[in-house]
Amino acid sequence: MADQPTIVLVHGFWGGAAHWANVIIELHRRGYSEIRAVENPLTSLRDDAERTRTMVAQISGPVVLVGHSYGGAVITEAGNLPNVRALVYVAAFAPDAGESPGAITQENPPAGAASLVPDSDGYLWIKHTEFGESFAQDLSANDVLVMAVTQKAPLASTFGDPITDPAWRHKPSWYQVSTADHMIHPDNQRRMARRLSPRGTIELDSSHASLASHPVEVVDLIERAVTDTAG
Repeated sequence: MADQPTIVLVHGFWGGAAHWANVIIELHRRGYSEIRAVENPLTSLRDDAERTRTMVAQISGPVVLVGHSYGGAVITEAGNLPNVRALVYVAAFAPDAGESPGAITQENPPAGAASLVPDSDGYLWIKHTEFGESFAQDLSANDVLVMAVTQKAPLASTFGDPITDPAWRHKPSWYQVSTADHMIHPDNQRRMARRLSPRGTIELDSSHASLASHPVEVVDLIERAVTDTAG
């Protein structure tokens, strides 16, 4: 594949890089040889954006950044590096300057917000017994079990970290809306998607975990970003 970019995948809250497993397999099946998945610490937007920038800076060629959930805020903050060719948002936050994921959430609280519980160290968890209904109601019971047990909780303060210079104002963007999402209200997703003036938007009848339940459609969208920005 001529001028093939590196696809850099950025996970969100309550998961790690392995949440991209099905997307990685589908990208590889389609011939993408350069795929990276960032493992963010989820300690602050600054820390997570710097981790993503560090990985992107090590790549000599073009990059397509893909963010799921809070990972959308990360690619919004980190995506202004010169080799970033495109941004793809997967049921993701896409805040504007001065805006935070928490502020967007409060505008239209999702059903899954009631399942969040803080611990004594300031980390925010999804109750194990409610993880499936809140995050991944269209996955199998075994997949939900693994996600619930291995969830990676963010510091709750990260919700309030604002964006400085949103990359979507400078880079072509694509957006996937999950219409049955219980973690980011679908109406919030649609509003953010419209604001991006994206080159492409798709809606999937999916939970928040569309990267796991609809990898083919997600990779279709990534491929549109690759094709439309080639060369």
